[in-house]
Amino acid sequence: MEKVKADRLIAEYLQKIYGFAFKKAFSYDEAEELASEMTLEVYRSLLARDDVYNCDGYIWRICEHTYAKYVSSVKRKSGIAFDGTDDLIYYEDFSIDGDAVDEERQRLRREIAFLSAQRREIIFCFYYKSEPIRSIASRLHISEGTVKWHLNKARNELKEGLKMERRIGSLGLNPVMKNSFGHSGSVGATGGPEYYLGDKLNLNIVYSVYFEPRNITEISQELGVTPVFIEDRITFLEENGYLVKTKGDRYITYVNFTPQTYSRERLDLALKKKLDAASTIVREYVPLVRASVADVRDIYIPGGNRELFEAAAVLYAVVNKCRTGKGISAKELDKYYISDLSGGRYIAYAYLNSECIDPEYKMTVVDNYGACGNMWRESEKYPAVRSWSIDSRLDSRSGTWQNNLTTDYESLYEYMTGRLGDTVVNAEKLNRLKERGFIDGEGRVNIMVYRGTENELFRSIPELGDDLKEAFAADGLELAMQNAKQYPPHMSDLIISSVGELVDNTVAVMVLDILYSDGTFKPLTEAERTAANLIMFSDTLPE
Repeated sequence: MEKVKADRLIAEYLQKIYGFAFKKAFSYDEAEELASEMTLEVYRSLLARDDVYNCDGYIWRICEHTYAKYVSSVKRKSGIAFDGTDDLIYYEDFSIDGDAVDEERQRLRREIAFLSAQRREIIFCFYYKSEPIRSIASRLHISEGTVKWHLNKARNELKEGLKMERRIGSLGLNPVMKNSFGHSGSVGATGGPEYYLGDKLNLNIVYSVYFEPRNITEISQELGVTPVFIEDRITFLEENGYLVKTKGDRYITYVNFTPQTYSRERLDLALKKKLDAASTIVREYVPLVRASVADVRDIYIPGGNRELFEAAAVLYAVVNKCRTGKGISAKELDKYYISDLSGGRYIAYAYLNSECIDPEYKMTVVDNYGACGNMWRESEKYPAVRSWSIDSRLDSRSGTWQNNLTTDYESLYEYMTGRLGDTVVNAEKLNRLKERGFIDGEGRVNIMVYRGTENELFRSIPELGDDLKEAFAADGLELAMQNAKQYPPHMSDLIISSVGELVDNTVAVMVLDILYSDGTFKPLTEAERTAANLIMFSDTLPE
């Protein structure tokens, strides 16, 4: 990392590092010493790396590591870790007689697996490998007294464990299964929640702390596995923000898991309210939106059907200009954002397989208004190039956000400006543009392109009137309060914030559905469905 950037980060985090050291230290002098060592280690590490995507996580891990080394050093200098260890009873014959049943042997192994990682290692080395205490202490960089103390504690924990009956939690017998994942925000290099929670065990580790904070031992009991199998996963999930450690070394999560049961009647009621809102918007707001973009001329529309552009403007307006902004502040929602080590920052959604509690109920509104977006893509290579889109059943694009690549718009820009000739070198880019439908069979650009910025295009669109916002806010809050009952208390703010905005992507798709159904807009052709509700911004237009 460049020295200037490293200096800036050190200046930004210096007070925080000192506060961290002060909490760990027993005196002001020790805090000063510890903070100095932490700052030095952080600075060295920053200079040694090309870049750091998650500064918070990276810097605090270095501080934790420095503190651990500091404590170990202090203990070694003092000769012992705890007073009075010489009198501890640390030896116990845990071997199993030849006549003992396999069940007892398995129980002992199980209880050893429930010990902490360090105690497991000490037990294994001392009892199974017959390694001397002095050798164990030297290898682990702890005092002999500390080794004896761990052996004594392990001895007592094993005796207690052998007496108790460990019960497997519900997730060990009936684990939750994912249907799909989603996110709101920007993912990093590794992707979104599907990367971190796509594994069944990781998914259930995180879900196990959703309704009740648990420590590692309690998580392992809930899942019916021993801690040794999940410790590394828990560390991985904590480092990437999917688990958050609280007091008592217990974890919670801010991933938004959908409930395991749902009601068709409640869903129908919500869809009815949204459909009523959509009808009101079509009547009161859509004419204003269409009028506001009537004079836009610097736009390329494949096929020349201006309704294609008007429909996109309406969809944008409903999603972005109709929010009530009531209830939960951005600061209160900050805790729900996951910052992973690959540079992502987003709210994670896990949609679980759920059971209907009223399958006999007849829905009056069809639930087919899902949409993915707002999706923004911005090119660093070509600063003038950006795109906005919302994918739904109204268009023919596939793959949603994962298939919506910034490089597609960069390639199209090169094609529009004559830099992407039909050569072997460019074959892969051209084939990709054709597969996505961005270029048609005759070589014409097949998506909408506006010459200018999104602010220049959309700033003329008015906000929804305050009277309608107030009416929608009341209905949204009523739905949100009902919905929040199915979630743990610490998720209430997020649920009220998201559900409380009655006008959302669902309502936006409903609005366009009405406009196409009542003849306001003509039905889209197949070629137009590729371009529907997608606009590229550029400093040039296709010929």
